[in-house]
Amino acid sequence: MHGRRFFDDEKERRKWQNPEAILVDVGVRAGLTFVDVGCGQGFFALPAARLVGDEGRVYGLDADPEAIRRLKEKAAKEKLRNLKLAAGMAEETVLCDSCADVVFFGIVLHDFEDPSKVLSNARKMLKPTGRLVDLDWKKEPMRLGPPLQIRFDEKKASGLIESAGFKINEIKKEGVYHYMILATPKS
Repeated sequence: MHGRRFFDDEKERRKWQNPEAILVDVGVRAGLTFVDVGCGQGFFALPAARLVGDEGRVYGLDADPEAIRRLKEKAAKEKLRNLKLAAGMAEETVLCDSCADVVFFGIVLHDFEDPSKVLSNARKMLKPTGRLVDLDWKKEPMRLGPPLQIRFDEKKASGLIESAGFKINEIKKEGVYHYMILATPKS
């Protein structure tokens, strides 16, 4: 995973990215099921778990078992019991069938070996009324983030998402460094 090591320090990352505000903006609320693909140590998964509450559920998947271990520790410290976490490859893993209200990619889509397969698996996890959210780095020079050559611009990311059976509902700017694509499954 290329992009992840650029911001291991959560306090530093929070200076330029507010996970709670982003999650609320995409409709995460009490009682929902949220899937965080490439969840790392929980920058989005932990706030999502707080937002969905005891009636909701958060599934988290990451290829790094150490990141999952640390996320489990953080969740235990907060007594969050609504997370179901797994270490594994997103290309090979479907955490649940048609269970998710939101499947979320937090600045990771460019990191996967086969993004098309990952998006196909995301579609399997989403409810027919669910929403896919891809938050990613703009493809322009900046001091933060992964190398420019591995980033996806909005057009490439949208094409991959549409090819996986989604309809793009909105593409918008998200802060200084990112864009966000919101999509729903085609019927």
